[in-house]
Amino acid sequence: MTSTSLVVRALAEHEARELFTSLHDPASALLGPPLTGRPYATAATGGVYRPEWTWVALRGGVVVARAAFFGAPGDTEPVVLDWFDFTDRAAAVELLRRLPWRVGYELMLPPDWRRQSGVRAAAEARVEAAEAAGYTFVVERLRYTWTPECGLPERPGRLEFRPVPDGGEGEEAVLDVLRRVHSATLDAHARLAIAGGGVERAAREELEYFRWCSSPRSWWRLAYTPEGAPVGLHVPVLIPAGPCVGFVGVLPGQRGHGYAYDLLAECTHQLAAEGAESIVAATDVTNAPMAAHFARAGYPVEQHRVCLR
Repeated sequence: MTSTSLVVRALAEHEARELFTSLHDPASALLGPPLTGRPYATAATGGVYRPEWTWVALRGGVVVARAAFFGAPGDTEPVVLDWFDFTDRAAAVELLRRLPWRVGYELMLPPDWRRQSGVRAAAEARVEAAEAAGYTFVVERLRYTWTPECGLPERPGRLEFRPVPDGGEGEEAVLDVLRRVHSATLDAHARLAIAGGGVERAAREELEYFRWCSSPRSWWRLAYTPEGAPVGLHVPVLIPAGPCVGFVGVLPGQRGHGYAYDLLAECTHQLAAEGAESIVAATDVTNAPMAAHFARAGYPVEQHRVCLR
């Protein structure tokens, strides 16, 4: 093996942090997990990453590309690639091609990333390398973080919110709402699911996400008009990052009244009542109506995320 041969492999616990952080790329501090203030650390040392889900490419024993996957503590496989840096583009492409999991890649960026030349160049280089390895662009998303300093949004008081019934009846009621919401959706990920398996697939993937979250089903709420007509669904959840607006959806026949704001406001109040000191949320940059509701509810944009699959 020559000094220029490329070695691609997962890391072991005893070497993970030292090797992963040995990559010398100043741009890597401008985007990705460093934006959240989260250093690379394995679960065994108090972090969120697993060495077996952390891969590097080495030339002559030097790390020239790295990739770290994220998953919840109970997951048997990673759910997303969220850390990807390199100093050697060819090695980075080969690293991604050899990874054993085909999950989405989410690139975290500051809100003004297009106006920062260094950040933009680094972001575009990562997206281009990922696309060369077989990834495709899905959407850019706005990531919000609400805190008590933002103030609780005003509740319009136009809707009634009811817990989801127990058992199969309640699950079917949620699925029915999800099917109807996704029959006319602006959400890019839902549209991908629909393209691959119809509205039923999109609805069931959404339900599986609710189940994946560590929050109880008793938090889910169906929304109705005072006359009893169904309006939609909001689902506050707990994800590894903390409390989250998991879902806000209005039935097609009830749109045009701004009800998504009502659901978002109620979801925020519910999570705050559960003790949330911060609440994360997200929507596609192309979903202008939902972005306007987040702005009205006092949710500041914390990040942009470029999503690839």
